[in-house]
Amino acid sequence: MAGFGEKEEALIKSSWEDLTKNFPEYSFYFFSQLVQTAPAVKDLFPFLKGSSEVPKNNPQLEAQALKVFKLTFESAIQLREKGEVMIADPTLKQLSSVHVQKGVMDAHFEVVKEALLKTVKEAAGAKWSEDLNNAWAKAYDGVAALIKKGMK
Repeated sequence: MAGFGEKEEALIKSSWEDLTKNFPEYSFYFFSQLVQTAPAVKDLFPFLKGSSEVPKNNPQLEAQALKVFKLTFESAIQLREKGEVMIADPTLKQLSSVHVQKGVMDAHFEVVKEALLKTVKEAAGAKWSEDLNNAWAKAYDGVAALIKKGMK
């Protein structure tokens, strides 16, 4: 994945700070976007299954959202330092098998990406830019590609 430079890394780091300032709110926003776009994804998450709305202040929901954002954040750092995304083998195997067990499909990765990018935009506020959006998109695509490969 070419062209992940200092500028992209700086944008991701800066927006990461914005996200983590109020992560409970942004994790709720993230899952709200996810469910709004693809209501069927509720069945993939135990804390959403059978509920009519996304729960606020739910530790499981926040932990799940944090995993997604943290993996994407770390992938950005790796893209900058190593030119590629790497996830340690036991972690990758576990991630991939959970995605297979839950019945996650390629289309779900796109829905998650869309929700992630909307959440980053919400957190960044006036600092949002197309470059910021593209940096997060590249980092997410790197993680998603590895998980998808592990699922095959």
